[in-house]
Amino acid sequence: MAHLDLALSVVRGRSPALASLAARYLLAEERDSQAAFVIPDPLAHADPLVERFEGWARRSLVHGFSLADAARSVGASERTLARRLHNVLGKTPLSYFQDLRVERALHLLHTGSESADQIAARIGYANGVTLRTLLRRKLGRGVRELRSHN
Repeated sequence: MAHLDLALSVVRGRSPALASLAARYLLAEERDSQAAFVIPDPLAHADPLVERFEGWARRSLVHGFSLADAARSVGASERTLARRLHNVLGKTPLSYFQDLRVERALHLLHTGSESADQIAARIGYANGVTLRTLLRRKLGRGVRELRSHN
């Protein structure tokens, strides 16, 4: 996988956002090397409803999660949305929403110097404690450890 690491590193030098997008489509991590603790994003699907949900979720990170709002936004019932996400991604809508928050928090940790409280506010949490708890639960690492692996 060294060739992917090299290519992503070159792209990251010009545009971290583009490198992140390329890594997602390549099913590779957005780090300098392939590490074991980043949440993999199951992108090998072409379900339009799931894609609409992902778009809504990314735009709504700061506003928080509402299954009713998500379903209305993507034009499906709550039950249909939950069933499709489970069938395609093996996750609940809330779990996937949290994964997107973790992904965004990691990007902000790696590319900036904002505090955990500032990053938490940017992804819709009231304080850094909630973010720290989520990162520990999902990745088994704290903010300092994640920053030092940058």
